[in-house]
Amino acid sequence: MRLPASRPSHGFTLVEVLVALSIMAVLAGMAWRGVDAMARSRSASNEAVERTLRLQTAIAQWEQDLLSLHNGRSVPALRFDGATLRLTRETDGGVALVAWSLRDGAWWRWASPAVTRVSELQEHWLRSQQLIGNEPGTLKVVDEAGALQVYFFRGNAWANAQSAGDTVVGERGVAEGEQLPTGVRLVLGVRGTPLTRDIVLAPQAGQ
Repeated sequence: MRLPASRPSHGFTLVEVLVALSIMAVLAGMAWRGVDAMARSRSASNEAVERTLRLQTAIAQWEQDLLSLHNGRSVPALRFDGATLRLTRETDGGVALVAWSLRDGAWWRWASPAVTRVSELQEHWLRSQQLIGNEPGTLKVVDEAGALQVYFFRGNAWANAQSAGDTVVGERGVAEGEQLPTGVRLVLGVRGTPLTRDIVLAPQAGQ
């Protein structure tokens, strides 16, 4: 009895192997680009969320500062010079001087330690006019910030915050500073988009 002759084994030719490897390389490259695109998209999304949360936190702090104004007459309670808004606010342990400024393409907040003496508050007021950005209490709150504009609501209209307001006259007929506005409008450019926020100030004693 004769056994059937075995068929010769047929392997892949070199050309077929090279074609298969080329196809696998193309598929691997496409898959990598897809994974890379997904990673970039997730990173961009996370950065956008982080920027939004940071901006919301900054605006919340801005509002809290304005709603805690302290009008002690020893220094201006609220003053804007075109680049920096300075204010005095009540805080734990006394009164603090706060400065919000636009510098080096970012929005910064500086707060002094709380004080209880007029001379200390006046010293911090003078110091706030010479800030360079590395003082204790300085925090960069918003990156990529552009133009900063502040308006005060006086009477029945918004006006440039650098305009003089009504003078407060004391019981003895002596001028004691400017009357605070009833509202503050912030216009801040963030990544090329203007952000507007209006705050109604709490009534102050004597107003």
